[in-house]
Amino acid sequence: MIAPATGQVASSFGIDNDVILALTTSIFVLAYAIGPLFLGPLSEIYGRSRVLQFANLWYLVWNLVCGFAQSESQLIVFRFLAGLGGSAPLSIGGGFLGDCWQPHERGKAAAIYSLAPLLGPVVGPITGAWVAEYSTWRWVFWSTSIVDAAIQIIGMFMLQETYAPLLLERKAERIRRSMDAEKVPYRKIRTVFEGQDRSWRTIMAKSLIRPFALFAHEPIVQLLGVYMAYLYGTLYLFLTTMPSIFEGTYQQPVGIAGLHYIALGIGLLVASQLNARTMDNIYMYLKSKNGGVAKPEFRLPAMVPGSLLLPIGCLIVGWTSEAHTHWIAPDIGIALVGAGIILNFQCTQTYVVDCFTLHAASAMAAVSCLRSLAGFGFPLFAPAMYKALGFGKGDTILAVVAIVIGCPAPWILWHYGERIRNSSKHAR
Repeated sequence: MIAPATGQVASSFGIDNDVILALTTSIFVLAYAIGPLFLGPLSEIYGRSRVLQFANLWYLVWNLVCGFAQSESQLIVFRFLAGLGGSAPLSIGGGFLGDCWQPHERGKAAAIYSLAPLLGPVVGPITGAWVAEYSTWRWVFWSTSIVDAAIQIIGMFMLQETYAPLLLERKAERIRRSMDAEKVPYRKIRTVFEGQDRSWRTIMAKSLIRPFALFAHEPIVQLLGVYMAYLYGTLYLFLTTMPSIFEGTYQQPVGIAGLHYIALGIGLLVASQLNARTMDNIYMYLKSKNGGVAKPEFRLPAMVPGSLLLPIGCLIVGWTSEAHTHWIAPDIGIALVGAGIILNFQCTQTYVVDCFTLHAASAMAAVSCLRSLAGFGFPLFAPAMYKALGFGKGDTILAVVAIVIGCPAPWILWHYGERIRNSSKHAR
């Protein structure tokens, strides 16, 4: 939400460095690279629900404090601390999906879940632009804190625990307490997970190492981690540079320029809903053709159009902005960028959860770490890139990289994914 109000932040604190100004926005995403490494393992000790609610409360406190920052350094630190709490759904959310849905039901759930963290950065800047225009940038933080407080209250009553080992431990404990030692012969009550060492030291040690081990030894995590990093970096690059296109090139006021985020939202929403309605059907069709045997690779078909829409959208945005055509032309390109990002995002995320179901939180933490580093870094070099090359050549570079990384990914995983999984000790 703060991206359209960075001009006000610069005026308030006297910031004249483009990198520092971009840092006030992207530092939040840097915390996304660190938080899941701790919050994912903690959810396997204390449960998904408890950790998620604590993390949201942490975010609420520091996001509220951001509105009282008195210098750019304070704002950057407070934004980073808020981001640590805001990062919880990135790793824990994947665990929730693995806990609650069977593989053939998981596509629609994953589509809805993955839409939220991508649609949020679209709706946020639209709202933030109007809040900043009619009040101050401080109310951008205070207004989101008010909404988050309401979500926190609802979550306290509605968000239930889903992590199987913890639920079974609680059930076993209830049975032990209900047994009357005098009337019932002694029977040892244990869960299928009880033979494992589930002390916090063991789980933290394993789970802190596991995301890095997955990334170091699992080609699937490496390939999709790099691609998702590029997708996330491109998304945040567009989020932070769209004001320079419409406020700079098209000379529109802050509020009107913020409305162009709707184009990105349309691309994300339409592609997401189409994919949500078809992903599970395609999965079941391919499963039936394979003799009733399901494979995680059956999640990949939508990556093919997604990997093509992204570079096409980048080229349209870059060269129509360079040529100062009517504003609807770059909006069309931005919508295609959004569609390409969400199709690839949904497919890769669901594929990772299907491959590493029991360790879904750790696998998502590994992928989230890399993609968040890209989301942090891309906006920092964007101003210098566009100043040196212009929008046309700059976005052409983004399109070429998207083709080189994205187009081979679904083909490689479709043909070699099963072989890679069979050689893995973590994937199923």
